[in-house]
Amino acid sequence: MTPAATVDDHAMLIDRLLAPVIGSLGSETVALPAALGRVTSTDIHSDVDLPLFRNSQMDGFAVRASDVATAPIALEVTGDIPAGHASPVTLIPGTALRIMTGAPMPEGADAVVPVEDTELVLGRDDGLEGAIVTIARGREAGEFVRERGSDLRRGDLLIAAGTRLAPRHLAALAAAGVGSVDARRRLRVGVITTGAELVAVDEELALGRIFDANRIALTAGIIDAGAVVSVATSSDDDPRTFRHILDDVVGASDLVITSGGVSKGAFEVVREVLEPLGASVGSVAMQPGGPQGTAVLDGVPIVCFPGNPVSTQVSFAVFLAPVLRRVAGLPPETRESRVLAAAVESVAGKRQFLRGIADDDGTVAVVAGPSSHLVAAMALANALIDIPHDTTRLEAGEKVTVWML
Repeated sequence: MTPAATVDDHAMLIDRLLAPVIGSLGSETVALPAALGRVTSTDIHSDVDLPLFRNSQMDGFAVRASDVATAPIALEVTGDIPAGHASPVTLIPGTALRIMTGAPMPEGADAVVPVEDTELVLGRDDGLEGAIVTIARGREAGEFVRERGSDLRRGDLLIAAGTRLAPRHLAALAAAGVGSVDARRRLRVGVITTGAELVAVDEELALGRIFDANRIALTAGIIDAGAVVSVATSSDDDPRTFRHILDDVVGASDLVITSGGVSKGAFEVVREVLEPLGASVGSVAMQPGGPQGTAVLDGVPIVCFPGNPVSTQVSFAVFLAPVLRRVAGLPPETRESRVLAAAVESVAGKRQFLRGIADDDGTVAVVAGPSSHLVAAMALANALIDIPHDTTRLEAGEKVTVWML
């Protein structure tokens, strides 16, 4: 009997399996509104200065600093400069211009006095003609003036290659007039769940049928890990049906995940179809998730998970989520050391991933039992407790490695 592979060995196998596809993903042009979360494939340099022009930092009055050096002082107000004003304006010495935040500074002005430091007396017909502003406090040259290029100079690096774009990055790109970016193409992942017993969640149940939780779990996991779902479907246990579906999904995907059909019993459709095509289907020394498989069809890697819902979710978390997150530029999921709240027992020779609740006090407690069908208990967990393969018991207070979910 072939010995079961270790978890680490199988993880490395999947890394090698996906490496050619990941290396050939390339990039695509993405419109800025759709670029959130995408990873830039090239450096982006600015074609403009930021700010684009010299402008006011405050609502107030544009002045010459030398004219207000002896404040308090009264100056004639000769006009308005609202934000968006497009015509050049020149400040007459010994006067002031009312100016709004972001409006272009007039020629000859070198400071802005905030409106809070002024008192305006309107002129004729309550307008600015003949208006006088009293400046209560003088300002130095440059105060409350945003100089052109003080944030970024034309040609400067705006966003580096390999940056996962957050809202703050999109704001900077938009401010510089960048309407699209070159981003890494996202991995297209297809999902095939198998089993004659499966029913979509919106279909009617009959005796012996179950709702297809794995299709939902895997598609959600793929999206959460930064990839895109190319196809999500299911197959019964007929080999011809599965092969037809598999061909279609392979044609639309960079990677295919299957669930179910890889154990040693009858009606194991994934094993039956893929083993003659060169697939490796066997066991990994872990619980849950022992039956595992890998294959390549038409250059597309296929990762085969067992069908029990907890086994499927744990397998995805252990073997695929780390790879997909890395490709998408997402940070790795947290692994940390915690203290057991109660003693646990494990199976000799198998690395066990117990579902647990990690508490704010630094402890972790097991949720329900180890059985791979306890999908509702899985929903209560926020962590996987990683028990080494050579450990059969750990006492309360001992430290364990925890994978945060």
